[in-house]
Amino acid sequence: MPTTPVTTANSSSNGTQETIMLELVDENGNTIGTAEKLSAHQPPGRLHRAFSVFLFDQRGRLLIQRRALGKYHSPGVWSNTCCGHPYPGEAPFAAAARRTHEELGISPSLLAEAGTVRYNHPDPGSGLVEQEYNHLFVGLARSPLAPDPDEVGETAFVTPAELAARHAEGPFSAWFMTVLDAARPAVRELTGAAGGW
Repeated sequence: MPTTPVTTANSSSNGTQETIMLELVDENGNTIGTAEKLSAHQPPGRLHRAFSVFLFDQRGRLLIQRRALGKYHSPGVWSNTCCGHPYPGEAPFAAAARRTHEELGISPSLLAEAGTVRYNHPDPGSGLVEQEYNHLFVGLARSPLAPDPDEVGETAFVTPAELAARHAEGPFSAWFMTVLDAARPAVRELTGAAGGW
């Protein structure tokens, strides 16, 4: 059977159907309900809670990942260290730590909140829409990576100049620059002037 966005989003590795629910929020980030993950991303999109993680090594380089080709949303593009959605009722901090371990096989060190950002980004490739109230986190990656190949196609630690060169060559996730720009004050505090962020 050919893979479609619907079956990819709702099929687990053992072939059973699973429904992933997201937490819907208002413009102030207050919970107002839940929705199934794929339906929340169908145009025009429904505002939901999300998180984005930015981890750095001891040299101040940012860990980025290329999303696996099997992902139903934004496959094969570069993005921040980790991003995702808390389960309904799950604290964003706990979700960020959990998902970073699931995707990359590491537990972040000194993970700290870095604010929130709200955006609306259509994804031209998939036709899906990111209407997100995104909680930002920064921290350090101090352990060897063990990426899950179903989630992550490739990883790289990059300096600001290397990131700019990669970004110019493309493609990156539609939300990447929005979340990075919003997290920059906390990134600079974490990495110091030497990081150049």
